[in-house]
Amino acid sequence: MPSTRREFLRRAGLGTGALLLIPSRLRAQSPDGGSWRTFEITTKVEVLEPVGRTRVWLPTPLVDTPYQRTLGDTYRAENGFVEMVERPTESLDQLVAEWKEAVAPILTMTSRVSTHDHAVDLAQPVIPPPPDLSAFTPFLRPTRFIRTDGIVKTTADQITKGAATDLERARAIYEWVIDKTFRDPKTPGCGTGDIRFMLETGTLGGKCADINGLFVGLSRAAGIPAREVFGLRVAPSRRGATSLGLSSATATRAQHCRAEVYLTGFGWVPIDPADVRKVAVDEPAERRDEQVRAAHLRLFGSWEMNWIGFNYAHDIVLAGAKRGSIPYFMYPQAETSQGRVDSLDPDAFRYEITVKEST
Repeated sequence: MPSTRREFLRRAGLGTGALLLIPSRLRAQSPDGGSWRTFEITTKVEVLEPVGRTRVWLPTPLVDTPYQRTLGDTYRAENGFVEMVERPTESLDQLVAEWKEAVAPILTMTSRVSTHDHAVDLAQPVIPPPPDLSAFTPFLRPTRFIRTDGIVKTTADQITKGAATDLERARAIYEWVIDKTFRDPKTPGCGTGDIRFMLETGTLGGKCADINGLFVGLSRAAGIPAREVFGLRVAPSRRGATSLGLSSATATRAQHCRAEVYLTGFGWVPIDPADVRKVAVDEPAERRDEQVRAAHLRLFGSWEMNWIGFNYAHDIVLAGAKRGSIPYFMYPQAETSQGRVDSLDPDAFRYEITVKEST
């Protein structure tokens, strides 16, 4: 079924100024009967040191998944040009804005997204094998940082030795990653996800792109399709772990990637070993052990959807960019005639992300 965003863009075309995407339907309940929550996420970006032509790119929410529906986007590039660029084969839509020289680059986008908690019952396989396996090829191949050969392959073989099924292999990798890695608060942003470097140096600390990237790479090296899902936390946690949700309406620094693994008989299964490691560092000492045990159990097979997903893509060449690729697309990006702007540098690139839940 065509997505709301893509269906509307085919009808309306692309243009400058503001564009409103009208949802074809609002869902009150999920397919399994659970309730949906709706969030309004507003991102405002300003490039503080523009030189020559300036471009800004924003990741946009995944359109249609079992756990998330995009209901519409509005956006405006003041005194500039803006368009939504779609790459449906990569599940990668991106908002692109451009300004001429001597124009202050300011971009605002608001997205409405509905989510519901996502879980897969791992007690009994019920999904028949797909007739065509070609769709899984992108989730088995290596990327710049998610390698599947050398030490990654050797490590995956050691971890999964004796495991008979995809489920057993994925569980063994999940347990190994949780046991061997640690969250390093000094890691900039969400990390680089260079898993071969992590394994070769024995430096198994990092943040979500590192830890969940390690799970994905080891799974692919073991022959199991896996992918990172890059996104953003949008609400406080209702599961007791305050570190796994927002503490205010501001989500500017709330980027977080998760992982999915495709298991025969079960389909795409939600995973998040990085959040288990986060709980082990960030929860108050008096309840840390209890919260770690709960997260460890819950995050192999389920996600609390106080989070939205953007895309699964790696090694991304941004539409119209003059510079090279980026390893993943989770943060706003900008480029001037002098090069790519550091998205983590507040002196050159300022953005704010706020979230409001609809009632």
